[in-house]
Amino acid sequence: MAYIVSIHSFRGGTGKSNFTANLASQLAASGKRVGVIDTDIQSPGIHVLFGLNEAKMGHTLNEFLRGECTITEVAFSVGENTGDAEGRKKLQGKLLWLVPSSINSGEISRVLRDGYDVNRLNEGMQKMIKELKLDYLFIDTHPGLQEETLLSIAISDILLIVLRPDQQDFQGTAVTVDIARSLDVPNLFLIVNKALSKYDFKQVSEQVTSFYDAPVAAVFPLSEDMVDMGSADIFSLRYPDHIWSKALREVAQKIMEVG
Repeated sequence: MAYIVSIHSFRGGTGKSNFTANLASQLAASGKRVGVIDTDIQSPGIHVLFGLNEAKMGHTLNEFLRGECTITEVAFSVGENTGDAEGRKKLQGKLLWLVPSSINSGEISRVLRDGYDVNRLNEGMQKMIKELKLDYLFIDTHPGLQEETLLSIAISDILLIVLRPDQQDFQGTAVTVDIARSLDVPNLFLIVNKALSKYDFKQVSEQVTSFYDAPVAAVFPLSEDMVDMGSADIFSLRYPDHIWSKALREVAQKIMEVG
């Protein structure tokens, strides 16, 4: 049985894509068959963490949604194309596939102008799970609440909502939590990211858990080391002993316990 894991945030800038790439990589490194799909079509970015640029990308999710290729033709094998980055090299031979969205400005404008069929997106995800025999499919969603985001949440076995310790994030996340509950998502976890080092992380976790009446999977520090890397590699694989990486592995373990 495959598990669909959506990673969402109400606002941009939470570190959602970086978190998704690292979490998927951890599960792939542990021997799981993992897919990642970038449904943030208006502002894609997760491909950068896997060493992809426009020249290397090949087919994209945009083309699949227009019926120009199959979903497996889009799926990029990270384990066969890790490049030279120290962290990604640890994924050599691992069963991890990425379905990227196009970063071509014309393609993005076309989506904004014409939209796309969200039912085809759902069909593609189900076919990807079946044909690649995935254990986990991670969906990197578009921030906010749109039609495709609601679809991703609705079909998820696990929903991870990433928020910062910020009042705007708190209010927006409350809306997302309410919607997830109305859609009967089986497993909901909160991820607090970019917490200042002066905070008491245990206290932050307890406060957020109480506020939303939902479990916090982990509290992550605001890391200058991660910022300095600039999305050039998979941080948790490159620096496995870092406090951020240790928190990430705690979340990975929770995901595998659910599945």
